[in-house]
Amino acid sequence: MRLPSLDIDSWCLYSAEAAHDTLPDSFSIPSFEERNGLTRGNAARLLFDIMVTDEQGERRSFQEIMWTIIAERVDGTYIGILDDQPGCLEPRSNNYLIFGAEIPFLPEHIIEIAYPPGDYSDWQLNLNPERCWPR
Repeated sequence: MRLPSLDIDSWCLYSAEAAHDTLPDSFSIPSFEERNGLTRGNAARLLFDIMVTDEQGERRSFQEIMWTIIAERVDGTYIGILDDQPGCLEPRSNNYLIFGAEIPFLPEHIIEIAYPPGDYSDWQLNLNPERCWPR
């Protein structure tokens, strides 16, 4: 399964591992074991790079940190459901990144982990995804 690409998808994910390696004293991440051991219903916080066309027609890059709820894992790749709405995008039909979209990512992308209440995770995961990532 391919990961998102700025060139193809107009968004991608930053590596939390690379960011931590660059700024180890000011940027911490969970251990590899924690990031690699998530299960359905756990939450992972990811750093997104999103390309947006502004009102003048110029392409600009925005960084946003958003939560996903883990839905499944396919061949080492997590599939999360976006549990945020990007502030730099209108929730229009032509934007992939909207609340409820599937997000593929690896353990290296995870900057924070949370364990939401089961009833909330169940609610989110029992909805049909708003956008489905190609498999």
